[in-house]
Amino acid sequence: MTFSPSRIFAIDPGNIHSAYVLYCPRSHTVLQKGKVLNELLRRKLNRDRHNQNYIFVIEMIKSYGMAVGASVFDTCIWIGRFTEILERAGREVHFMGRKDAVIEICHCTKAKDSNVRTALIDLFPATGGGATPQIGTKKEPGPLFGMAKDTWAALAVAIAFHKKQKGENDAVST
Repeated sequence: MTFSPSRIFAIDPGNIHSAYVLYCPRSHTVLQKGKVLNELLRRKLNRDRHNQNYIFVIEMIKSYGMAVGASVFDTCIWIGRFTEILERAGREVHFMGRKDAVIEICHCTKAKDSNVRTALIDLFPATGGGATPQIGTKKEPGPLFGMAKDTWAALAVAIAFHKKQKGENDAVST
């Protein structure tokens, strides 16, 4: 049996705003996306937490030995608040570090955000208009139309989590 969730709700948390993506692995589509104030995302999670078709994944902050500022600690608080909402509803919350997502998507530890974006674009069909038909244009949108910097990070977490889980379960089942 392979890992195949109905929906992955992935969050790229921030200290004030957070980005999210609702990704459907079965149809390989982005169903929802956005970057909103943390309080609005908290309310959305409170509404969506009972949806049994969702798997929740939050990008986790990891220490790499560098000094960090107050915004990083504020982001940690929001990760905890988002997690508490979901766990109070009996939902399991998964965490994935940014570097783990980058490795899963790009197969390289030195990939930058632009490399991750390009790799994600390459995973989707070129069905829209313009120079990058996976994104498309307003007149001819592609499957990734409307994606912005932080929503790319949330999509990377969703797809990387799915690929990693699918790979682990495939290895177990063979």
